Amino acid sequence: MAEKEFTLDDIEDKLKKYYKPIILVVVAVILIATSLFQVGTEEVGVITRFGKHVRIVDPGLKAKIPFIEKVYKVPVERQKKLEFGFRETNADVRSSFERTGSAKDEALMLTGDLNLASVEWVVQYRISNPYNYLFKVRNADNTLRAISEAVTRQVVGDRTVNEVLTVGRTEVASKVKVLIQDITREYSLGVEIAQVVLKDVNPPEPVKNAFNAVNQAQQEKETMINQAKSAYNKVIPKARGQAKETIQKAEGYATKRVNNSQGEVARFNALYREYVKAPDVTKRRIYLETMQEVVPNMGDKIITSGKNGNNVLPLLNMKMKNK
Repeated sequence: MAEKEFTLDDIEDKLKKYYKPIILVVVAVILIATSLFQVGTEEVGVITRFGKHVRIVDPGLKAKIPFIEKVYKVPVERQKKLEFGFRETNADVRSSFERTGSAKDEALMLTGDLNLASVEWVVQYRISNPYNYLFKVRNADNTLRAISEAVTRQVVGDRTVNEVLTVGRTEVASKVKVLIQDITREYSLGVEIAQVVLKDVNPPEPVKNAFNAVNQAQQEKETMINQAKSAYNKVIPKARGQAKETIQKAEGYATKRVNNSQGEVARFNALYREYVKAPDVTKRRIYLETMQEVVPNMGDKIITSGKNGNNVLPLLNMKMKNK
């Protein structure tokens, strides 16, 4: 059976027959591909029509008018950051940083006492208004970077180098955050400042060793002062307590002696008043009271009314025999 041969005219006829459906399919695919788009979970889609903002769409599969409408995907749920004085080159488990060129120049700042400090900081922010972020300011990220650097230099310039390097770091970061947020709202930048972190603050390299030596001397000074205060707090309160105890004992002894003396005086006065009233009776009472105190301490004793003591010896002999 002979094979049928196709001529060039036959091919052209077939193409003329199918080219319209092919074109329609290609156009349909292009229209579908350019009209459908996907918005991520952390994003919103800002749609413009001939350059004019028309609507904002939520995450998911969305559609737009092809070739007429344009979509801008804005990560509103993602926290972004700007780095100053350094650049992060590797964000793995062990991050690495670069401090050269413009990043190094950003870090150098003049403090209020005309000293230099190398300040590295991070501004973390989130896009709160996609429309303002895209259309109110040209290149919002660069504008925010310029605002952050200007504000930080202003705040650092109002403080001494010691405040910036030591106790004033938290205050500087808080003040910078407030001022940046105020300016971004004034400019309608459409961002919300989450945090400002002073990552590292050091003196410039040429004076770093001298500054560290001064800090070490100040720390040693504070240590010695604290040790002296500790010794003072141990010795002085103890000495004060002992002095107070001695004074109280002396006051107690003085009060006791005064009270005893006053009691003796009162007793003597009372006795004298009785003596004046009846001298003989008083003398006899005093004699008896004295004997009452003395006689019990005399040991063995015999009291008789006789003058010659004749009746004493038998009693003594009997007592000796009983022993």
